[in-house]
Amino acid sequence: MPRWRYSYAFLDPFAKREVRRRLLKAVAIPGHQVPFASREMPVARGWGTGGLQVTLSLVGPRDVVKVMDQGADDSVNAANLRRFIREVSGAQTTRDALEATLIQSRHRIPEERLKEGQILILQVPIPEPLRYVEPSEQRARELHALGNYSALWVDIFEEHALLGRSRKGAAYPVLVHGRYVMDPSPIPRWDIPKLHQAQHLTLFGAGREKRLYAVPPYTRVEPLAFRDRPFRPEPIRGRCRRSGAHHVFLNAIPQEDGTLAYEVSDQGYLEKLLAGQGTGELFLEVGHGP
Repeated sequence: MPRWRYSYAFLDPFAKREVRRRLLKAVAIPGHQVPFASREMPVARGWGTGGLQVTLSLVGPRDVVKVMDQGADDSVNAANLRRFIREVSGAQTTRDALEATLIQSRHRIPEERLKEGQILILQVPIPEPLRYVEPSEQRARELHALGNYSALWVDIFEEHALLGRSRKGAAYPVLVHGRYVMDPSPIPRWDIPKLHQAQHLTLFGAGREKRLYAVPPYTRVEPLAFRDRPFRPEPIRGRCRRSGAHHVFLNAIPQEDGTLAYEVSDQGYLEKLLAGQGTGELFLEVGHGP
């Protein structure tokens, strides 16, 4: 796609200005959903248009961009988005999370601890954490304004009463800065502690639902949990078949004989482990363990 046929980074200047202004409001009110005029993109809604619009509004020719899809850098979605961003912006791309200035991700947060100055952009399908307990959007907005999340607490209580644990896996609701309950996108529970007091800025884009929200650096992000029923990430039940690692999130891969094989989900970090370079600081210090 010849870059000169379009505005820089594809979006027109007015669209980028609007997204940036909405992001400033989102950063100023952590966890609060800010509406924006989601534009039509050259990918279908539901395939990362929200995150892509955020990335294109921020990227510059001196940026280094990483795109990952459920931890993989070479999936069809990640490869196509990365190629598109590179062609319309001239930015460099990388598979190393620590080299990137902008990281656009679907359903995962990199295993290595991100630093100040880096921006993580998460694609979000359903930004409303109250959707399953309050289907009315108008009423959900009122509950957010009042800080009334009793229906969500009751739902979590019923799960523990009936099952002995919460059945929520991905998209576990979190309380941001002691005020707004937020959907952290469908990241696994393993990734939730990585948002708490993180050094990097995290931006969330939901293109289909036309919502943006953010978690600024050094912000409290606490998963909803009872004192006698603490929040727990997923346990690690095996070792990576390629690297032997068992200290990071693993994908379970069904085998022909009915067993499961495990592999490190973060492909960029797996490549470092196999090359003997996986020595970066991890998020184990914020509540994870083997």
